[in-house]
Amino acid sequence: MAASGVTERRGIPAAAFVEDVQSYLNESALDVNSALAFLQERLQQYRVVEMKLLAQQRDLQAKIPDIEKCLDIVANLQAKKGSGEALIADFEVSEGIYSRARIEESDSVCLWLGANVMLEYSCEEATILLKRNLENAKASLEVLVADLQFLRDQVTITQVTIARVYNWDVHQRKLKPAASPKES
Repeated sequence: MAASGVTERRGIPAAAFVEDVQSYLNESALDVNSALAFLQERLQQYRVVEMKLLAQQRDLQAKIPDIEKCLDIVANLQAKKGSGEALIADFEVSEGIYSRARIEESDSVCLWLGANVMLEYSCEEATILLKRNLENAKASLEVLVADLQFLRDQVTITQVTIARVYNWDVHQRKLKPAASPKES
């Protein structure tokens, strides 16, 4: 079966390494063509899942620096608090268009939560929320990386199995003697 007896990881089925093709075909009650079709379909399913996981990974990799920037800004606001000094910040208005803002002393910040929702938090609450979001994003990224590695292992096992089944079939065809003599 799969390495370490693992049958799946977070909904991704583990691929079975086929040691003996004849036994595999007998146990699965498949002929060679059906087995190859099944394995090709499984390989395609793995590719679809891989694309989804890679998209999630890209999103998280983009989100983490944004959260870190927000934490830095909140920390700068808190550092300037009580000094009477305003914070000057450049921010993106639209893609490629930036503006400069002068932020006077403030006890609160507004954070986009998604789905067109913005809430006002105290600087302390915002820091706690952003740190928690950063920890969660990093943990999710670690899980995604592990899922991708597991998935790549399953793809490799499936590709090797396809090659083994195909090569076994070619070998079996060569071993079969001609059923009927050729007519001249």
